[in-house]
Amino acid sequence: MKRLSALLFIIIVVSLGYVIISNPDAVSSLLDKQKEIAQDLTPSSFEQELTEDQQGKESSHINKEDSKEDTSPPPQDLEGDSAAIASWIGQSSNEVIEKLGEPSRKDQTPYGYEWWIYPNETNRYMQLGILNEEVVSSYGVGDVQMQNIATGDSYEEITSNRDIQNEVEVTNDRGSFQFRLSSDDKSRRPLLALENGNYAQLYFDTFKGTLSSIRIMNSEVLLRHRPYEVYYRGDLPEEPSLSREEWEVVEKGLEQQIFDISNQIRNRFEEVELSWDDQVASVAFGHSKDMAVDAYFAHVTPEGKGLKERLQANSIQYLSAGENIAAKYPDAPAVVEGWLNSKGHREALLHPNYTHLGVGVYEFHYTQNFIEKSS
Repeated sequence: MKRLSALLFIIIVVSLGYVIISNPDAVSSLLDKQKEIAQDLTPSSFEQELTEDQQGKESSHINKEDSKEDTSPPPQDLEGDSAAIASWIGQSSNEVIEKLGEPSRKDQTPYGYEWWIYPNETNRYMQLGILNEEVVSSYGVGDVQMQNIATGDSYEEITSNRDIQNEVEVTNDRGSFQFRLSSDDKSRRPLLALENGNYAQLYFDTFKGTLSSIRIMNSEVLLRHRPYEVYYRGDLPEEPSLSREEWEVVEKGLEQQIFDISNQIRNRFEEVELSWDDQVASVAFGHSKDMAVDAYFAHVTPEGKGLKERLQANSIQYLSAGENIAAKYPDAPAVVEGWLNSKGHREALLHPNYTHLGVGVYEFHYTQNFIEKSS
Protein backbone atom coordinates (compact mmCIF):
# COMPACT_ATOMS: atom_id res chain seq x y z
CA MET A 1 0.00 0.00 0.00
CA LYS A 2 1.33 3.39 -0.93
CA ARG A 3 2.12 5.44 2.16
CA LEU A 4 0.28 8.74 2.37
CA SER A 5 2.40 11.84 2.60
CA ALA A 6 2.44 13.52 5.99
CA LEU A 7 -0.54 15.60 6.99
CA LEU A 8 0.34 18.41 9.34
CA PHE A 9 -1.44 21.16 11.15
CA ILE A 10 -0.34 24.45 12.59
CA ILE A 11 -1.97 26.79 15.06
CA ILE A 12 -0.64 30.27 15.74
CA VAL A 13 -1.86 31.79 19.01
CA VAL A 14 -1.79 35.57 19.01
CA SER A 15 -1.61 37.68 22.14
CA LEU A 16 -2.83 41.07 23.28
CA GLY A 17 -2.34 43.29 26.32
CA TYR A 18 -3.24 46.83 27.38
CA VAL A 19 -2.67 49.37 30.14
CA ILE A 20 -4.06 52.85 30.76
CA ILE A 21 -2.54 55.31 33.22
CA SER A 22 -2.88 58.92 34.28
CA ASN A 23 0.06 61.02 35.30
CA PRO A 24 -0.19 61.93 39.02
CA ASP A 25 2.41 64.66 38.54
CA ALA A 26 0.38 66.48 35.87
CA VAL A 27 -2.66 68.69 36.20
CA SER A 28 -5.27 65.96 36.37
CA SER A 29 -8.63 67.70 36.18
CA LEU A 30 -9.65 65.36 33.38
CA LEU A 31 -8.70 62.20 35.27
CA ASP A 32 -9.21 62.22 39.02
CA LYS A 33 -7.17 59.18 39.92
CA GLN A 34 -4.63 56.84 38.46
CA LYS A 35 -6.19 53.99 36.54
CA GLU A 36 -4.32 50.88 35.62
CA ILE A 37 -5.73 47.96 33.69
CA ALA A 38 -3.66 45.04 32.52
CA GLN A 39 -4.48 41.88 30.61
CA ASP A 40 -1.72 39.55 29.52
CA LEU A 41 -1.81 36.31 27.57
CA THR A 42 1.29 34.22 27.05
CA PRO A 43 2.02 33.95 23.32
CA SER A 44 2.68 30.48 21.99
CA SER A 45 2.78 28.58 18.75
CA PHE A 46 3.21 24.96 17.84
CA GLU A 47 3.41 22.61 14.90
CA GLN A 48 2.35 19.00 15.23
CA GLU A 49 2.52 15.98 12.93
CA LEU A 50 -0.53 13.74 13.08
CA THR A 51 -0.33 9.99 13.58
CA GLU A 52 -0.82 7.71 10.58
CA ASP A 53 -4.38 6.94 11.69
CA GLN A 54 -5.16 10.65 11.95
CA GLN A 55 -3.62 11.22 8.55
CA GLY A 56 -6.10 8.84 7.01
CA LYS A 57 -8.97 10.40 8.89
CA GLU A 58 -8.09 13.92 7.88
CA SER A 59 -7.07 13.21 4.28
CA SER A 60 -10.69 12.90 3.19
CA HIS A 61 -11.11 16.58 4.02
CA ILE A 62 -7.99 17.61 2.11
CA ASN A 63 -7.46 15.48 -0.96
CA LYS A 64 -10.37 15.93 -3.34
CA GLU A 65 -8.97 13.27 -5.68
CA ASP A 66 -9.43 10.63 -2.96
CA SER A 67 -13.01 11.71 -2.26
CA LYS A 68 -15.92 10.18 -4.13
CA GLU A 69 -17.94 13.34 -3.79
CA ASP A 70 -16.95 16.95 -3.27
CA THR A 71 -19.33 18.22 -0.59
CA SER A 72 -17.61 21.55 -0.03
CA PRO A 73 -19.78 24.66 -0.56
CA PRO A 74 -19.53 26.49 -3.87
CA PRO A 75 -17.35 29.63 -3.93
CA GLN A 76 -19.18 32.84 -3.22
CA ASP A 77 -19.23 35.66 -5.78
CA LEU A 78 -18.36 38.84 -3.94
CA GLU A 79 -16.84 40.71 -6.87
CA GLY A 80 -18.25 44.12 -7.61
CA ASP A 81 -17.51 47.03 -9.91
CA SER A 82 -14.07 48.50 -10.55
CA ALA A 83 -14.16 50.48 -7.29
CA ALA A 84 -14.64 47.32 -5.19
CA ILE A 85 -11.73 46.18 -3.05
CA ALA A 86 -11.76 42.70 -4.63
CA SER A 87 -11.52 44.01 -8.17
CA TRP A 88 -7.88 45.05 -7.73
CA ILE A 89 -6.57 41.49 -7.45
CA GLY A 90 -4.74 40.48 -10.62
CA GLN A 91 -4.42 44.01 -11.98
CA SER A 92 -0.97 45.18 -13.01
CA SER A 93 0.97 47.84 -11.14
CA ASN A 94 0.70 50.05 -14.22
CA GLU A 95 -3.10 49.74 -14.15
CA VAL A 96 -3.11 50.71 -10.48
CA ILE A 97 -1.04 53.83 -11.19
CA GLU A 98 -3.29 54.77 -14.12
CA LYS A 99 -6.37 54.62 -11.89
CA LEU A 100 -5.06 55.78 -8.51
CA GLY A 101 -1.78 57.53 -9.24
CA GLU A 102 1.45 56.86 -7.38
CA PRO A 103 1.03 55.52 -3.83
CA SER A 104 1.93 57.70 -0.88
CA ARG A 105 4.30 54.98 0.33
CA LYS A 106 5.61 51.59 -0.69
CA ASP A 107 6.06 49.46 2.42
CA GLN A 108 7.98 46.19 2.38
CA THR A 109 6.48 43.10 4.05
CA PRO A 110 8.08 39.90 5.35
CA TYR A 111 5.99 37.91 2.84
CA GLY A 112 7.70 38.90 -0.40
CA TYR A 113 5.19 41.46 -1.67
CA GLU A 114 5.10 45.17 -0.90
CA TRP A 115 2.16 47.26 0.23
CA TRP A 116 1.28 50.28 -1.89
CA ILE A 117 -0.44 52.71 0.48
CA TYR A 118 -3.38 54.86 -0.65
CA PRO A 119 -4.70 56.99 2.24
CA ASN A 120 -5.90 59.62 -0.21
CA GLU A 121 -9.41 60.06 1.14
CA THR A 122 -10.46 60.85 4.70
CA ASN A 123 -13.19 58.22 4.52
CA ARG A 124 -11.14 55.44 2.92
CA TYR A 125 -7.72 53.89 3.44
CA MET A 126 -6.41 51.17 1.14
CA GLN A 127 -3.33 48.96 0.88
CA LEU A 128 -2.57 47.06 -2.33
CA GLY A 129 -0.08 44.19 -2.14
CA ILE A 130 2.16 44.11 -5.22
CA LEU A 131 4.30 41.11 -6.22
CA ASN A 132 5.99 40.83 -9.61
CA GLU A 133 4.11 43.96 -10.79
CA GLU A 134 0.71 42.42 -10.01
CA VAL A 135 -1.80 42.97 -7.20
CA VAL A 136 -1.92 39.83 -5.04
CA SER A 137 -3.69 41.26 -1.99
CA SER A 138 -5.80 44.26 -1.03
CA TYR A 139 -7.00 45.68 2.26
CA GLY A 140 -9.46 48.46 2.84
CA VAL A 141 -10.91 50.22 5.88
CA GLY A 142 -13.33 53.11 5.89
CA ASP A 143 -15.75 53.33 2.99
CA VAL A 144 -15.02 49.97 1.34
CA GLN A 145 -17.37 47.83 -0.70
CA MET A 146 -17.75 44.57 -2.53
CA GLN A 147 -20.87 43.43 -4.35
CA ASN A 148 -23.70 43.40 -1.79
CA ILE A 149 -21.19 43.92 1.03
CA ALA A 150 -20.00 47.20 2.53
CA THR A 151 -18.22 48.22 5.69
CA GLY A 152 -20.82 49.16 8.27
CA ASP A 153 -23.17 46.36 7.24
CA SER A 154 -24.33 44.17 10.11
CA TYR A 155 -23.00 40.65 10.65
CA GLU A 156 -26.54 39.31 10.44
CA GLU A 157 -27.17 41.08 7.14
CA ILE A 158 -23.96 39.83 5.56
CA THR A 159 -24.31 36.25 6.75
CA SER A 160 -28.06 35.93 6.12
CA ASN A 161 -27.46 34.72 2.56
CA ARG A 162 -23.88 33.48 2.98
CA ASP A 163 -22.98 30.34 4.87
CA ILE A 164 -19.87 31.06 6.93
CA GLN A 165 -17.93 27.80 6.84
CA ASN A 166 -15.91 26.09 9.54
CA GLU A 167 -13.51 24.81 6.89
CA VAL A 168 -12.13 26.50 3.78
CA GLU A 169 -10.10 24.46 1.31
CA VAL A 170 -7.22 25.69 -0.83
CA THR A 171 -5.62 23.68 -3.63
CA ASN A 172 -2.72 24.98 -5.68
CA ASP A 173 0.68 23.88 -6.96
CA ARG A 174 1.95 23.56 -3.39
CA GLY A 175 -0.62 20.92 -2.41
CA SER A 176 -3.92 20.67 -0.59
CA PHE A 177 -4.71 22.79 2.44
CA GLN A 178 -7.66 23.11 4.77
CA PHE A 179 -8.09 26.15 7.00
CA ARG A 180 -10.26 25.46 10.05
CA LEU A 181 -12.02 28.38 11.68
CA SER A 182 -12.96 28.43 15.35
CA SER A 183 -16.26 29.90 16.48
CA ASP A 184 -14.33 33.04 17.45
CA ASP A 185 -12.76 33.21 13.97
CA LYS A 186 -16.19 32.92 12.36
CA SER A 187 -17.59 35.79 14.42
CA ARG A 188 -14.58 38.12 14.17
CA ARG A 189 -12.80 37.35 10.88
CA PRO A 190 -14.51 34.74 8.70
CA LEU A 191 -12.83 33.55 5.51
CA LEU A 192 -14.79 33.28 2.25
CA ALA A 193 -13.72 31.59 -0.98
CA LEU A 194 -14.31 33.69 -4.08
CA GLU A 195 -15.18 32.15 -7.42
CA ASN A 196 -11.95 33.38 -9.05
CA GLY A 197 -9.66 31.46 -6.69
CA ASN A 198 -9.11 34.37 -4.31
CA TYR A 199 -10.20 34.68 -0.70
CA ALA A 200 -11.94 37.37 1.35
CA GLN A 201 -11.21 37.92 5.02
CA LEU A 202 -13.96 39.97 6.65
CA TYR A 203 -13.01 41.78 9.85
CA PHE A 204 -16.01 42.48 12.09
CA ASP A 205 -16.33 44.92 14.96
CA THR A 206 -17.98 42.53 17.41
CA PHE A 207 -18.91 45.34 19.81
CA LYS A 208 -20.99 47.02 17.11
CA GLY A 209 -21.84 43.86 15.19
CA THR A 210 -20.78 45.49 11.91
CA LEU A 211 -18.17 44.95 9.19
CA SER A 212 -15.01 46.92 10.01
CA SER A 213 -12.67 46.21 7.09
CA ILE A 214 -12.02 43.81 4.22
CA ARG A 215 -8.93 41.95 3.04
CA ILE A 216 -8.68 40.10 -0.28
CA MET A 217 -5.78 37.77 -1.14
CA ASN A 218 -4.81 35.06 -3.56
CA SER A 219 -4.06 31.56 -2.32
CA GLU A 220 -0.30 32.11 -2.10
CA VAL A 221 -0.66 35.15 0.18
CA LEU A 222 -3.18 33.28 2.32
CA LEU A 223 -0.72 30.42 2.75
CA ARG A 224 2.13 32.78 3.58
CA HIS A 225 0.02 34.45 6.28
CA ARG A 226 -1.79 31.26 7.42
CA PRO A 227 -3.98 33.19 9.88
CA TYR A 228 -6.03 30.14 10.94
CA GLU A 229 -5.42 26.57 12.00
CA VAL A 230 -4.33 24.76 8.84
CA TYR A 231 -4.19 21.08 7.91
CA TYR A 232 -2.24 20.30 4.80
CA ARG A 233 -0.59 17.80 2.51
CA GLY A 234 2.18 19.39 0.50
CA ASP A 235 4.55 22.25 1.18
CA LEU A 236 3.74 25.41 3.08
CA PRO A 237 5.68 28.55 2.17
CA GLU A 238 8.72 29.05 4.37
CA GLU A 239 8.40 31.24 7.44
CA PRO A 240 9.76 34.77 6.93
CA SER A 241 13.53 34.85 7.38
CA LEU A 242 14.87 38.39 7.20
CA SER A 243 18.11 40.04 8.16
CA ARG A 244 17.99 42.70 10.85
CA GLU A 245 18.45 45.36 8.17
CA GLU A 246 15.50 43.97 6.19
CA TRP A 247 13.36 43.81 9.32
CA GLU A 248 14.09 47.46 10.07
CA VAL A 249 12.59 48.45 6.72
CA VAL A 250 9.52 46.24 7.28
CA GLU A 251 9.03 47.52 10.83
CA LYS A 252 8.92 51.18 9.75
CA GLY A 253 6.16 50.37 7.30
CA LEU A 254 4.18 48.39 9.88
CA GLU A 255 4.40 51.28 12.34
CA GLN A 256 3.00 53.75 9.83
CA GLN A 257 0.26 51.34 8.75
CA ILE A 258 -0.86 50.83 12.35
CA PHE A 259 -0.91 54.60 12.81
CA ASP A 260 -2.94 55.15 9.61
CA ILE A 261 -5.45 52.38 10.31
CA SER A 262 -5.88 53.50 13.92
CA ASN A 263 -6.77 57.03 12.79
CA GLN A 264 -9.15 55.68 10.15
CA ILE A 265 -10.98 53.74 12.85
CA ARG A 266 -11.04 56.76 15.17
CA ASN A 267 -12.52 58.74 12.29
CA ARG A 268 -15.31 56.16 12.07
CA PHE A 269 -16.23 56.89 15.69
CA GLU A 270 -15.81 60.66 15.24
CA GLU A 271 -12.84 60.83 17.57
CA VAL A 272 -10.06 63.36 17.03
CA GLU A 273 -7.24 62.28 14.72
CA LEU A 274 -4.04 61.47 16.59
CA SER A 275 -0.73 63.12 15.74
CA TRP A 276 2.43 61.08 15.34
CA ASP A 277 5.05 61.53 18.08
CA ASP A 278 8.60 60.36 17.31
CA GLN A 279 9.69 60.38 20.94
CA VAL A 280 6.72 58.27 22.04
CA ALA A 281 7.29 55.93 19.07
CA SER A 282 10.86 55.40 20.26
CA VAL A 283 9.55 54.35 23.68
CA ALA A 284 7.08 51.97 22.04
CA PHE A 285 9.77 50.44 19.85
CA GLY A 286 12.04 49.93 22.84
CA HIS A 287 9.34 47.96 24.64
CA SER A 288 8.52 45.80 21.59
CA LYS A 289 12.22 44.99 21.17
CA ASP A 290 12.66 44.29 24.87
CA MET A 291 9.73 41.82 24.85
CA ALA A 292 11.09 40.05 21.77
CA VAL A 293 14.72 39.85 22.86
CA ASP A 294 14.00 38.90 26.48
CA ALA A 295 11.14 36.52 25.53
CA TYR A 296 8.34 37.90 27.69
CA PHE A 297 4.95 39.45 26.99
CA ALA A 298 3.80 42.08 29.50
CA HIS A 299 3.52 45.80 30.09
CA VAL A 300 5.94 45.59 33.01
CA THR A 301 9.49 44.50 32.26
CA PRO A 302 11.24 41.78 34.29
CA GLU A 303 13.02 44.68 36.04
CA GLY A 304 9.65 46.09 37.14
CA LYS A 305 9.46 49.07 34.78
CA GLY A 306 6.07 49.94 33.29
CA LEU A 307 4.75 52.51 30.85
CA LYS A 308 4.97 55.32 33.40
CA GLU A 309 8.67 54.64 34.05
CA ARG A 310 9.45 54.35 30.33
CA LEU A 311 7.83 57.70 29.57
CA GLN A 312 9.53 59.39 32.51
CA ALA A 313 12.92 57.98 31.49
CA ASN A 314 12.52 59.75 28.16
CA SER A 315 11.31 63.03 29.73
CA ILE A 316 7.91 62.82 28.02
CA GLN A 317 5.30 65.12 29.55
CA TYR A 318 1.69 63.94 29.48
CA LEU A 319 -1.64 64.20 31.27
CA SER A 320 -2.68 60.60 30.59
CA ALA A 321 -1.25 57.70 28.63
CA GLY A 322 -2.20 54.25 27.42
CA GLU A 323 -0.47 51.26 25.89
CA ASN A 324 -1.57 48.39 23.68
CA ILE A 325 0.73 45.46 23.02
CA ALA A 326 0.41 42.41 20.80
CA ALA A 327 2.50 39.55 19.46
CA LYS A 328 2.40 36.95 16.67
CA TYR A 329 -0.08 38.81 14.46
CA PRO A 330 0.94 38.60 10.77
CA ASP A 331 0.64 42.31 9.97
CA ALA A 332 -0.81 45.73 10.77
CA PRO A 333 -4.44 45.23 9.64
CA ALA A 334 -4.70 42.04 11.68
CA VAL A 335 -3.28 43.52 14.87
CA VAL A 336 -5.36 46.73 14.80
CA GLU A 337 -8.56 44.77 14.19
CA GLY A 338 -7.53 42.51 17.07
CA TRP A 339 -7.16 45.49 19.39
CA LEU A 340 -10.52 46.86 18.26
CA ASN A 341 -12.24 43.66 19.39
CA SER A 342 -10.84 43.64 22.93
CA LYS A 343 -12.51 45.89 25.49
CA GLY A 344 -9.40 47.36 27.11
CA HIS A 345 -7.49 47.81 23.86
CA ARG A 346 -10.55 49.36 22.26
CA GLU A 347 -10.79 51.83 25.14
CA ALA A 348 -7.25 53.00 24.47
CA LEU A 349 -7.66 53.01 20.68
CA LEU A 350 -10.79 55.20 20.87
CA HIS A 351 -10.02 57.24 23.99
CA PRO A 352 -11.34 60.78 23.40
CA ASN A 353 -8.61 62.49 25.44
CA TYR A 354 -5.57 61.16 23.64
CA THR A 355 -3.87 63.54 21.24
CA HIS A 356 -0.69 61.73 20.12
CA LEU A 357 0.36 58.22 19.19
CA GLY A 358 3.69 56.48 18.80
CA VAL A 359 3.95 52.95 17.41
CA GLY A 360 6.92 50.61 17.76
CA VAL A 361 7.24 47.26 15.98
CA TYR A 362 10.05 44.75 16.44
CA GLU A 363 9.56 41.77 14.13
CA PHE A 364 6.17 40.33 15.23
CA HIS A 365 5.91 42.29 18.50
CA TYR A 366 3.77 45.43 18.46
CA THR A 367 3.36 48.35 20.89
CA GLN A 368 1.07 51.39 20.69
CA ASN A 369 1.72 54.22 23.14
CA PHE A 370 -0.99 56.89 23.38
CA ILE A 371 -0.57 60.15 25.28
CA GLU A 372 -2.68 63.15 26.09
CA LYS A 373 -0.71 66.38 25.91
CA SER A 374 -1.82 69.64 27.46
CA SER A 375 -3.26 72.10 24.95
